[in-house]
Amino acid sequence: MRVKTQSVNFNADGKLVDFIQKRMDKLDNYYDRIVSSDVYLKVENTSAKENKMVEVKVHVPGDEFIVKKQCKTFEEGIDTAAGSLERVLLKRKEKLRAYI
Repeated sequence: MRVKTQSVNFNADGKLVDFIQKRMDKLDNYYDRIVSSDVYLKVENTSAKENKMVEVKVHVPGDEFIVKKQCKTFEEGIDTAAGSLERVLLKRKEKLRAYI
């Protein structure tokens, strides 16, 4: 799957980008018709520890799913966002299977 990663106001290191690619590739196990995904990483200017924003857009034929998570680290945010996307993609797959 093609994953486009954008980091706002900072430069993401290679380890983080590789982690994102690996985690997003696992979504193909749940729904095989994913076209691409966009990952946006932002750091909020707050004093709270949970200041890392992760927004993931997954493009599938005829629709797109958007998940936003705010966590302490980007890795944790990607994991929770991917977990939410797994549930959404499974629901989509079951819905399509009902029409076939």
